[in-house]
Amino acid sequence: MISRRLQPVALEVARGYPVLAVTGPRQAGKTTLARAAFAHLPYVSLEDPLEQGAFQADPRAWLDRYPDGAVVDEIQRCPDLPRWLQGIVDEDRRMGRWILTGSQQLEVMDKVSQSLAGRVARLELMPFSYGELSAARRAPKSAAEAIWKGGYPPLYDRAVEPGRWLSDYVATYVERDVRTLAAVRDLTRFAAFLRLCAARTGQILNLASMGAELGLDAKTVRGWLSVLVAGYVAHLLPPHHANLGKRITKHPKLYLLDTGLACRLLAIGGPNDLRTHPAWGALVETWVVGEAIKAVRGRGQAADNLFYWRSHDGLEIDLVVERGTKLFPIEVKATTSPQASHLEGIETFASLAPRRAQPGALVHFGRERAKLRGHDLVPWTKVEELAALRAG
Repeated sequence: MISRRLQPVALEVARGYPVLAVTGPRQAGKTTLARAAFAHLPYVSLEDPLEQGAFQADPRAWLDRYPDGAVVDEIQRCPDLPRWLQGIVDEDRRMGRWILTGSQQLEVMDKVSQSLAGRVARLELMPFSYGELSAARRAPKSAAEAIWKGGYPPLYDRAVEPGRWLSDYVATYVERDVRTLAAVRDLTRFAAFLRLCAARTGQILNLASMGAELGLDAKTVRGWLSVLVAGYVAHLLPPHHANLGKRITKHPKLYLLDTGLACRLLAIGGPNDLRTHPAWGALVETWVVGEAIKAVRGRGQAADNLFYWRSHDGLEIDLVVERGTKLFPIEVKATTSPQASHLEGIETFASLAPRRAQPGALVHFGRERAKLRGHDLVPWTKVEELAALRAG
């Protein structure tokens, strides 16, 4: 089994809370992590219709089957479980007894937060990071392969063809989660919406433009996008609020969280096709932002200190990490030979925020790690390490 950065974090966090909720996208390895970390607890899946029926028939009796707690998988199948669990937890405050997993963060966490406030900790498990794969000696050998394949665990722990598996993933996601989370009747149009999101990954969100392209109103696009965010398929990276003396863009940037999924939606046949594809630059940026999000969440932290920054006159920083009053600018360049000219954006940003901006980093697709004019030159293989450092 490939070790997950989040596993020791989960064990540590569970010592201070009676309930631990692990959420994340489907097939990210939540069940594997929970069962490995908490092997002393019995396991039950609410995906099983018999277990669902037993819980719905008598919730208290079902919970009493597990006097020392349990790992309960797919809790979104029984949305009332957190409310019933509240009484159980209040009667017995032992720590780390209940480990809950689920794939739909809005539905799951609304119920959990309301019923188990102060009793539950939340962690988010993402697909494999490059660092996790590298530590297990399973990492793709090239940037193009890493971007094209993505990080979903089944692609690394079984003999499956990535294109076929990702196609099946899309079909399963649309058929199951979309019907559950939103009243989407036209699944064909929703599939077109998914492809459009892949085509616009790394771009500033424009709901009106997306709606016009799909023949939908902006309200519908916003609702559908919330479904992708809830299912950890998409992420909206907010703009940093500091104006630094300039008018700034106030709309988030849209990213698909797994570049393998994005490549499949764009019908990119393989790594060799990727480098000449018009979306290459956007997918490079998407991969780096995704790795940064994985790094922060893998430390048990919310990715709410990650931003981008763009002024109306075109100056942009791909990723800004905020730590206290300090700002760490990170630029991404799809080059194997970083030059001083590539630092122009970082240095302009630093000049606009001399008291807040710290030495920045340029992520490139060569192998060399070095310093240039006081800034880090960081190869693509070390993004996780860089983001963790900047996140403190």
